[in-house]
Amino acid sequence: MLGLPLVPLAGAVATAGGLGLAVLVLVLTRPTPAAGSDEIAPGAPVLVPSRPRASGVGRLLPAPYRRVLERQLLLAGRPDTWTLPRMVVVKPLLALVVGLLAFWWLSLGPAPFKVGVGLFAVLLAFFLPDLLVYSRGIERQQQIQIELPDTLDQMTISVEAGLGFESAMAKAATNGKGPLAEELIRTLQDMSIGRSRHDAYEALAARTTSTDLRRFTRAVIQADTYGIAIADVLHVQASEMRLKRRQRAEEKAMKVPVKVLFPLMFCILPVLFIVILAPAAINALKAFGLGF
Repeated sequence: MLGLPLVPLAGAVATAGGLGLAVLVLVLTRPTPAAGSDEIAPGAPVLVPSRPRASGVGRLLPAPYRRVLERQLLLAGRPDTWTLPRMVVVKPLLALVVGLLAFWWLSLGPAPFKVGVGLFAVLLAFFLPDLLVYSRGIERQQQIQIELPDTLDQMTISVEAGLGFESAMAKAATNGKGPLAEELIRTLQDMSIGRSRHDAYEALAARTTSTDLRRFTRAVIQADTYGIAIADVLHVQASEMRLKRRQRAEEKAMKVPVKVLFPLMFCILPVLFIVILAPAAINALKAFGLGF
């Protein structure tokens, strides 16, 4: 024991934890002000996606770590409930709440194992928002990769029917749902406020990690630069995207036997051996007079 009165300590920990959770709920549920900080001004630097300037709270983080968080938020689609200032407030608050709970647990009987578990829990609570945003960003980029072939097919049909490329993109974006449609709408908004096609497409490539979408934006930029028919480019890109999607599906199907091998060897086969061979082993032991 640490020699501390447990009842007042437990009351203090419960009060601090309740206040921390209340502040956390208020921070997460407070609506984000709809400001124009996310707009792109004409003549903005190429390959630098628009992002809100670091507020007074955001400046508390080191510049490299802040850039990493901003990149992860950008890939996650900048969710309304997870802005950079909120993450700066939530991360230490979660660590504080978990730290108080860990301190109360240690007060019941300190041990090296408990100290290690408490430190791990505090670190996990501090980086939990980062992990959630990173996971959401990966899911969003995978969804963009999946939606791209169908979207290119719609754009190809629209261009072959006589629409311009931007009109076909707007039609596919308004009729579609998901992160790819949001990115296309964002690209059209960039061009509508005066940004050049080249810069808007480069910014689109910078807002994603999808190799297929990056390849498509490079093809569109080259077609616009050299005057290539955009319908031919869309047709070729759509065919390649469908082929790559089929190849990725076949690759995943071929990996299934390898992934099933280890659970089969260490979980299923031992149980089968016990069920099948155990009666024979018992009968053999009984035959040699070594039975139970």
